[in-house]
Amino acid sequence: MNLRHVLRLLASAALLSIAASSVHAEGTFDIPAGAHFNKEKLARVEDYLRDQVAQGKIPGAALLIEQHGVPVYRGLIGVRDAVTKEPVTDDTIFRLFSLTKPITSVVAMQLIDEGKFALSDPVAKYIPSFADVKVGVEKKSEDGSRSLELVPPKRPVTIMDLMTQTSGIAYGFYGDSLVHKAYAAADIYRGDPDNAEFAERIAKLPLQNQPGALWQYGHSTDILGRIMEIVSGKSLLSIEREKLLDPLGMKDTTFYVTDPKKVPLIAKPMPNDSDFRVGFVGYADKPMRWESGGGGMVTTMHDMARFAQMVLGGGKFDGKQYLSPEAFKEMTTDHVGPGSGVERDYLYFPGDGFGFGLGFGVRTDPGNAKPPPPGSLGELKWDGASGCYMVVDRKQDLFFVLLEETPSQRQIIQPAVKKLIYEAMEN
Repeated sequence: MNLRHVLRLLASAALLSIAASSVHAEGTFDIPAGAHFNKEKLARVEDYLRDQVAQGKIPGAALLIEQHGVPVYRGLIGVRDAVTKEPVTDDTIFRLFSLTKPITSVVAMQLIDEGKFALSDPVAKYIPSFADVKVGVEKKSEDGSRSLELVPPKRPVTIMDLMTQTSGIAYGFYGDSLVHKAYAAADIYRGDPDNAEFAERIAKLPLQNQPGALWQYGHSTDILGRIMEIVSGKSLLSIEREKLLDPLGMKDTTFYVTDPKKVPLIAKPMPNDSDFRVGFVGYADKPMRWESGGGGMVTTMHDMARFAQMVLGGGKFDGKQYLSPEAFKEMTTDHVGPGSGVERDYLYFPGDGFGFGLGFGVRTDPGNAKPPPPGSLGELKWDGASGCYMVVDRKQDLFFVLLEETPSQRQIIQPAVKKLIYEAMEN
């Protein structure tokens, strides 16, 4: 056993000790009349998260479950930083990564409600360089080598394509197609681009597929964010604050933490689990010009709960209508299911039983798993690379928000928490 391996084992043991000593706060159970939960079973959710902390899987987490407009459970578990041992608190700031997408998409629909642009508009109407975009088609020779042929798109990329993740715009940090490799080679995150420059970099790259043909996760919502800047004449953060964040009271939701006093509030993953594998190293406390509408926001439980409640309310919160009924229906309708002509990428992140609306996964059927995963048809959800996760079940008049920072454990913890929550519900 070499010295490096010994040091790694000692570091892991130290982290485990830190985590185990940090299971600090009791959750709050407040099951009101009409809320269908068994308190003893609900306690298992907290027990599970505490066990993940005790095992050193995660530093900590925040969980909120609300039904009928009343919190059923609030839990602040473990620490926000395994090094400083500072606990998870109400004002802890979490990086959302792709859970940013629903927020940006809601503001986009507000602008569509106002007639600023339309779902049918071509992207090139606002970003002219997209008029020259090509589709990358792989060709394989007899010797097995691959080459990329660039062909014209059969139709222009539209706003609808951006919002349904069917534009052909990819991410370059996963996948081994030649288009993915072209993204990686282009080094699109270099320097300090603003949203305008970032969109121009994307426009120079080939599309992974014909527009509207394939659900393919990528930088579509970042390009949408740039269009929102163009039609509003404001930065993405400014228009999101004006239309949604400030009116909804999401005071700590932003792209970068610029107040030095709030920097220590940023939640961090375990030191040995800090690679979010998103192609770039993003630091919430190091402001850049790029405001990623697809993956760059930070938030608190207070803020995310208000957003989830607005979604649960059909676009309405505290007496204010944020989305027209027509816009909300468009957002929460599956646009990639049977009959849409959209195929599914081998990494289809909405998952079994889910279609995709405009920024949300939409439950359309029980799925193929036996037994099927918990939840109701029509359920809305999304998550991000950090493990932050939002589920809105309008049939049960319920939402829950889980905030955590763990790239490696999120796909284990999210379904486990959801299963325990639904098992605690009494019919």
